[in-house]
Amino acid sequence: MRFLAAGLFTVALLAGVGAPDVPMAQTPEAEDEAASALDDVIVTARRAGAPMWTVERGDSVVILVGSIEGVPRDYLWRPEALEAATRDSRRVLYPMEARASAADILRMLWRIRTIARLPAGTTIADHVPPELLARLERLKAGERSDSWRTESLVGLSFDLMRDAGRERRARGAPAVVRAAARAARIPGEPVGVVRGDELIDNLITLPPSTYVTCVEAATAAAEAGPAGAAARLNAWSGLRVAEVLANPLDQALNLCWPSGDPEIAPVLRTRWAEATNEALSQAGVTLAVAPLRILAEPGGVLDGLEARGFDVVGPEWREQAPR
Repeated sequence: MRFLAAGLFTVALLAGVGAPDVPMAQTPEAEDEAASALDDVIVTARRAGAPMWTVERGDSVVILVGSIEGVPRDYLWRPEALEAATRDSRRVLYPMEARASAADILRMLWRIRTIARLPAGTTIADHVPPELLARLERLKAGERSDSWRTESLVGLSFDLMRDAGRERRARGAPAVVRAAARAARIPGEPVGVVRGDELIDNLITLPPSTYVTCVEAATAAAEAGPAGAAARLNAWSGLRVAEVLANPLDQALNLCWPSGDPEIAPVLRTRWAEATNEALSQAGVTLAVAPLRILAEPGGVLDGLEARGFDVVGPEWREQAPR
């Protein structure tokens, strides 16, 4: 669509009419061509093996791509279609970014004992209920060391999700879109920024009890093991959205730090709703790569758009009632 607009503007200059102060009325042929170009972008995007939805308002189109963490580099999900759609978009919205200064890093290193370990004189038994402790002991029975008993609940949750098959070296939708946008010089920006000092403050000051729910969810993910992580990936690329959200690993990633931070999580959800609304006020195609759960959870971005009367086109995102 940007190529079409530039072409029409060049023709106007060569014809000697100059740049109009108001948009020129398009001929039916030009309108058909613009609609065709837009349809091509949408169809191309939907060929990618990732859940996505389209929302339109006038000459504004937002393509919402539901991303998940931990997509292995060798996992086959047809990212080429998403790359092509990125190149044909006018702008890109990326997930929120965390930005840490050198002072933030130094402060974290200075307080690493507070961040990495439980309060002195306490163990995991002092912070979780007996039933959860028994489950952890079963999972950790093969450990050579009992150091997990004094590890911070945030650190312990990371270990459990790693045992569940969480992939660290990943190449999911945000990385694919970012690389394609950079190569095509498509402008983009994160929907917001979380300061490093805010993240570190929460790790230092919030009591361990804050993260018990996270550890419980991470324990369930570890119990499901790599098979559960594989099922999550297959549900995502198969566009079975409700199945992804019900997966133990996905629930743990949502509840654990930083996504589940009690102060950051509400800001993150509000900002995505605002960013989507802002994009619908701008002409052309906006490709937005958002966490799948924030889009598809009950009361999430998709529910909000539908409640406002928008036609949300894409895979079903709500759990279907049994027949």
